Amino acid sequence: MTDWRDSMVDRPTEEGAYTAGWTVSGLAVLGAIVAIWVFGI
Repeated sequence: MTDWRDSMVDRPTEEGAYTAGWTVSGLAVLGAIVAIWVFGI
């Protein structure tokens, strides 16, 4: 039970793709927060 793999936990071998994915995700979250704040939804 100790030998397991999970794509959500294991970091991919491509460090650039990993960083870009988190950057895009962070910008999307910030964009959503700003949109909600600006439009008062």
